[in-house]
Amino acid sequence: MPQYNFLCRACKKEFSKILTLSEHEKGKIVCPHCKSKDVEQRWAAFYAVTSKKI
Repeated sequence: MPQYNFLCRACKKEFSKILTLSEHEKGKIVCPHCKSKDVEQRWAAFYAVTSKKI
């Protein structure tokens, strides 16, 4: 499952959550610090580990 980074606009704290795609699409993300729903998604690095050798 993907990990998403968020910034709470209410308390200005960043946090990350591991969500399924359907959970992410619902968009009902709540800040774990202050319980605000006023959050924005932040950009994060993405990497994949594969077993194929080059």
